[in-house]
Amino acid sequence: MIKMSCSPDWMSSLPEELWDTPLTELAIPGSHDAMSYCLDINSPLVPSESDCFRILDGLFCCFTRPTIFKWATTQDKSIEEQLSMGIRYFDLRVAHKLKDPSSDLYFTHVIYTHLTVLETLSSVALWLNSHPKEVVILACSHFEGISDELHQSFIFSLKKMFGSKLCPHKVSFPFCGASQTFRSPTLRSLWAAGQQVILSYDSQHPLRHPELWPDIPYWWANQCTAKEVISYLDWNKEQGRPEGFFVCGLNLTADRCFITENLRQSLRTITFSNWECLQGWVEKQTPGSGPQSLNIIAGDFVGPLPLCSLIIALNQKLLRKKSSR
Repeated sequence: MIKMSCSPDWMSSLPEELWDTPLTELAIPGSHDAMSYCLDINSPLVPSESDCFRILDGLFCCFTRPTIFKWATTQDKSIEEQLSMGIRYFDLRVAHKLKDPSSDLYFTHVIYTHLTVLETLSSVALWLNSHPKEVVILACSHFEGISDELHQSFIFSLKKMFGSKLCPHKVSFPFCGASQTFRSPTLRSLWAAGQQVILSYDSQHPLRHPELWPDIPYWWANQCTAKEVISYLDWNKEQGRPEGFFVCGLNLTADRCFITENLRQSLRTITFSNWECLQGWVEKQTPGSGPQSLNIIAGDFVGPLPLCSLIIALNQKLLRKKSSR
C-alpha cells in the first residue's frame, strides 16, 4: 500500500496514477473561515450584523467582545502554517471597513481581521514559490462594503500578484470570438502550465475576467452538533454531487440562543467534543466522480485536529478503484 502523506508537498507526493485525475475528483482538505485566527477584537462589527446586536455591542462590549471572539474564531494557525499542514482550499471572506478612506481590504467573521487581504495573499504567493507543485483553491466571497471600483482594483492586484500561477476558468480565442471553459484541471496539466492557483470569486466579475472561477458550492449545515451536521451532509449526498468543485463543510454553527445557554463553551470546545463523530463519518467517505463522492472537505481548527491527514488518506480509495479495473 502506498502511504498518503500530509507533508507540505503532499500533492506532488501523490502516486503518478492520480496525476491525471481531475482535481474535482480528489479529496482535498479545506479551511473554513481560514483567516479568523487574526480577528481584531477592537474592530467594528460588519455591516450585516443586526441593529439590535449593534446596540447591545455598544452598551456591553466588555461582554459581547470576548463572546464574539470565542465563537467567531474558527482557526488558530496562520495561513502559512495551514498551507504547510496540507490545507489547499481556503474560505476567504473579504470586506472593506465602513468609512475607511483607504482601499485596504480585510477578512471578516462578525468583526474584521488585523491582517489585510493583500498582505496575506502575498504570503500565499511566496509560499507557492517555495512549493512549485502544490495547488491552492482560494475562495473569495461576501465582499461587504466593496464598491465596483474596489472590486476592479482588487482583481487587478490579484492578477498582478499571482500572474501566470492563475489557472483560468476560461481561455478566450480572440480571432474567432470563442472561449473554452476548463472544468477539470488535473495536477499534470497544471504542472505543465506552471499554474498553482484556482481563484474563485463569488460575484458577477468572473464573467468579465477569464482568470476567475465562479463561486464554489459549500454544503453548510448551520447546526451545532455532529449528528445534525452529518444528517445534513448525507441528505445532500443523496441529491448527488454538484458538477465541478464543491465543499463539504464539517464546521459546527451555534446560534445566539445556544451561545447564551452555554456561556462556558466556545466554538473550539464544541468542535473538539464532536470531533470523534465527525472523524468516523469522514473515514467512510470516498472521493471520485460517483454521485455520492466528495471533493473538498473543510473544517475548523485544522491545526490541532488531524483533518488534513484524514482527508488526504481518502485518495487511497481512488488507487484501489483504479487497480480493481
